[in-house]
Amino acid sequence: MIRSVDIELPNITLATLQCGQGPLVICAHGFPDTAHSFEPVLQHLAAAGYHAVAPFLRGYAPSALAADGDYRITTVADDLLALIDALGAERAVLVGHDWGAVATYIAAAKAPDKLAAIVTAAVPHLRRFLLQPSARQLYRSRYMGFFQLRGIAERRMAADDFAWLRALIKHWSPSWQADARALAPVLASLSQPQYQRAALGYYRSLPGVLANPRNWPLIGAPLAVPAQVICGAQDGCIGAEMFESQAHLFSAGYALSRFEDAGHFMHCEQPQRFAEVVLAHLAQHAPTA
Repeated sequence: MIRSVDIELPNITLATLQCGQGPLVICAHGFPDTAHSFEPVLQHLAAAGYHAVAPFLRGYAPSALAADGDYRITTVADDLLALIDALGAERAVLVGHDWGAVATYIAAAKAPDKLAAIVTAAVPHLRRFLLQPSARQLYRSRYMGFFQLRGIAERRMAADDFAWLRALIKHWSPSWQADARALAPVLASLSQPQYQRAALGYYRSLPGVLANPRNWPLIGAPLAVPAQVICGAQDGCIGAEMFESQAHLFSAGYALSRFEDAGHFMHCEQPQRFAEVVLAHLAQHAPTA
C-alpha cells in the first residue's frame, strides 16, 4: 500500500509517497510530472523488498514552495541527500527522471559516499547534456529558452486548459496515450500560479547554476557511483543520440538501456519494464537496510 508522508527537511517540507520496507530507493520526478507517476514503479520496488519513496520536488504541490524562491537544481540535489538522512538511511539508491535525473547526477557528484548506485532516465551525463549538446539537441531544447520569458511562458502554458503543454508531452512521448488521470496531478499543481512559477523556476535558475564556477565539477566530472541510464528511442525532448559515447563519464561502472518503443516518459509508458531495469541494477548495488 502506498502511503503519503510529509518529511521535514532543514529548509523545506516535502510530501512523499512511500511503499515497502528495506533498503532505501528514492525516485525523483521531473517536468511536467509529479511523484504520482512513479506509483507503479514504487509498488514493484516494494514487492522486491525495498523501501521505495517518491518525493514531490520543491515547488510541486503538495510539497512546500521554497520560502526564498530557490529552485536551483543544486538545491534540489541537496534536498534528495537530506531526504536520505531524514529517512534514517546511511546510503540509498537514487532513481531520477528528467529534472530528477539532473538532481541525481549532481547529488552523486556531491556525495558519492551516500549513494550505493543511481539510475537516471531521459537525461545523459550533464557534461554531455549541458556542455556538449548536439545541434539537433539545441533545437529540441528551445523550449528551455521560451521558459525564460516571465509571464509570457506562464500564459502560454496555461491557455486553453494547458493545450500547449499537452501537445509538448505528446511530442516528447508520441506513443504514450496520457489520459486525464495520468495528467491530473501535474495539471492541478501547475494550475496554481505560485506552483507554476516554481516549476519554471527550475529552468530560470539554470543559467546562474551554469555560470557559477563552483558548480562546474558537479556538472563535468566523471561520476564515482555505479550508474544505470535509460533512454527512449522515441524521445522528442532529449534525443537518443545524446546517450552515445558517454561511458568514460562514469568511473564506477555504467550501463545503458534503450527502450526502442518508448519516449521521454518511459517510466509511465512501460513501468514494469522500467522497474525491471532498476531492480537488475539494484541486485548488484543495493545498500543494506
